[in-house]
Amino acid sequence: MSSPLTLNLSGHLALVTGASGQLGRVMARTLAACGADVALTYLNSPGSAEKIAAEIVATGRHARAFKADVTSRDSIFALRDAVRAWRGDPDILVANAVIQYAWKPLLEQDAADYESQFRSCVLQSVHLAQAFVPALVAKKWGRYIAINTECAMQNGPTQSAYVAGKRGLDGVMRVLAKEIGEHQVTVNQVAPGWTVSDRDRANGTEVQAAYDRGVPLRRRGTDQEIANVVAFLASDLASFITGAYIPVSGGNVMPTI
Repeated sequence: MSSPLTLNLSGHLALVTGASGQLGRVMARTLAACGADVALTYLNSPGSAEKIAAEIVATGRHARAFKADVTSRDSIFALRDAVRAWRGDPDILVANAVIQYAWKPLLEQDAADYESQFRSCVLQSVHLAQAFVPALVAKKWGRYIAINTECAMQNGPTQSAYVAGKRGLDGVMRVLAKEIGEHQVTVNQVAPGWTVSDRDRANGTEVQAAYDRGVPLRRRGTDQEIANVVAFLASDLASFITGAYIPVSGGNVMPTI
């Protein structure tokens, strides 16, 4: 009988932006459970990020929370230097942070919201690449995983600023995949649907009947199911996947050929 496949990230250091958020914390814990050490970034929630880091340390992995503004080039390069001084250069990058704002019809959406989505989706990805990817290229191994959204394909009412940012992110990641692929650095996107998080579990809002009816699997995905795909893409099992946009949405969106 053949041995079961495992996601072994031992010896790797992962960087997860927005790691104090509902999805970020689960991705950080999951990467650590697979053996990676984890650098977690936060902007406004140090207590939450430090708690998650402490949880990971208690499992025997190394983890530390770092404050960073992902929309600022200077902040990201300072983050690079701080992480490098702590445990060296991360070789798994997870771009998860995004600015939250109120969704409105396009005719009512403030222009500042489009700017915020550009900064947190597109510029975050550019800053992270310019700060951290050179070390991946030098190592000849690396994973860059960005969190996109099913909305980038749906283009629904009130989503215009969010979609604009995430579709810009998609273009940046696809170009980067082609530019650095020869160095065995993969660049991929995970696109969740409307995800069940700890907030839903606490509030009893896991089921959203109107949304669930439109999903082929007839339910919302969980934060853990999203994190599982991130861990897979970070592993050697996904060594020949790059430039992909992978919906994790129960079939709610299906890219076509």
